[in-house]
Amino acid sequence: MKLQMIEVSKPAGLRVLIADDHEMILGMFVVFLSQAAGMQVTTACTLDDADTLIQTQGPFDVVLLDLNMPGMDGVVGLRRVIKRNQGRPVAILTGNLSPRMQDEIMQSGAAGIVLKTSAARSIANAIQFMHAGEVYLPMQLMRPAPVTGVDARHGKLTEKEQAVLNCLTEGQQNKEIARVLQLAEPTIKMHVTAICRKLGAKNRTQAVIIARDLGVG
Repeated sequence: MKLQMIEVSKPAGLRVLIADDHEMILGMFVVFLSQAAGMQVTTACTLDDADTLIQTQGPFDVVLLDLNMPGMDGVVGLRRVIKRNQGRPVAILTGNLSPRMQDEIMQSGAAGIVLKTSAARSIANAIQFMHAGEVYLPMQLMRPAPVTGVDARHGKLTEKEQAVLNCLTEGQQNKEIARVLQLAEPTIKMHVTAICRKLGAKNRTQAVIIARDLGVG
């Protein structure tokens, strides 16, 4: 009997475009994201180069744009790429940011802000988080939003955040919540962070208490 070898191909990873004029930063991102995270990474050094790549090879699953690279002109370049990438996530990559610029970026429709000082694994998690349709902000940039009353607070929670909050009120840990909701554990951590910010809580325990007081948990 003749055995036949069947070759099974691995599923392709996320197609990510990173535009940054610092070659060393690009190199580090490419090595980790392609080798450790299994992503297909394409790079560009200017906004025009990124725009051309999206036209010829895109849209990409996720695009990261350096805020200060040639051609960006602040949120003008961001809006241009958001339109070009046909609704798929486009985020800003930066080392430093003022609160005012942060607000402009998010109001322009960015999928998030990624800090260059973040660990490579955190950046990979952020990319996957945004690809899942969520908005990503690192803890360093989160500011408690002024809220008044139950409706204002509750209205800011997304459907997934509400599901995570419900699990938190039942005393479940991140690993349990990830299994129940069929999400990655780092994604659950990001949701918990977002919930705490939106409820004005310092930690998950306080978030549960606030949610119960407001009747939203």
